[in-house]
Amino acid sequence: MDIVNAQQAEAWNGYEGRHWADNHRRYDILLEGMNGPLFAGAGIQPGHRVLDVGCGTGRTTRMAACRALSGHAVGLDLSGPMLERARRTAAEEEIVNVTFEQGDAQTHPFPESRFDVAISRGGIMYFADPVAAFANIGRTLKPGGRLAFVCGRDSGDNDLDGIWAAMARHVSLPDPAEDDAPGPMNFTDREHIDAVLTGAGFGDVVATPIGTVSIYGRDAEDATGFIFGWGPVRHWLRDADPAATDRARRAVRSALRPFEIDGAVRLANPGWRFTATRARTASPA
Repeated sequence: MDIVNAQQAEAWNGYEGRHWADNHRRYDILLEGMNGPLFAGAGIQPGHRVLDVGCGTGRTTRMAACRALSGHAVGLDLSGPMLERARRTAAEEEIVNVTFEQGDAQTHPFPESRFDVAISRGGIMYFADPVAAFANIGRTLKPGGRLAFVCGRDSGDNDLDGIWAAMARHVSLPDPAEDDAPGPMNFTDREHIDAVLTGAGFGDVVATPIGTVSIYGRDAEDATGFIFGWGPVRHWLRDADPAATDRARRAVRSALRPFEIDGAVRLANPGWRFTATRARTASPA
């Protein structure tokens, strides 16, 4: 397996991947609002072959397989623990037209012109070289094949921003403007994403703003525990003073209380849905 995104591979095969696998239903609930826009843009039809990039524990891959019917869905991810969970869940749900592969989408040896549609629910935000990765994905799409993905949007009205601000009053958090590492904070700008896709050989690029509401927990206490269990948060706080971390936890819990609505903590998350097509001629090498 050829991996160029070594840092991400280490994280997703370590604590972060295990946390997602162990809490897969909770993460699926968190991200459920993105599924409707994603599949509306994907346009999967019976008989289609679908590639799910950064499939994680396989929720969207299974959904794609059910839409493809006589077709097939393949989920690709770096994370061994998440893929193990994906395979188990697909077997439990008796979905047979789905398979999962471990690999780095930037270098994975996809068959040429294999898939009708490629989708991703946020997994495209972690590429070390986004242009190279999307070019590789483009090569495995049939000429005219469709790409659809959803990702975050820096709109200034993300409820989670207030939660990070509450945490940052007590502990040091990375500044997105200074941190150019792959991740959600650095794949939100429309012009940047458009340039990546066109540079990778895609055409007909359309960006659609979307807005979703995500459930973070039963109440503020539950949601706080979930957020502080996330891999990036644990990484940010690894060297923090324990007393400061406790203060940050209390601040986050207080910041979440106004979002307790109908037995759940619900936060608004703005995002993008991008769609594009592979050129009828060959994609760039």
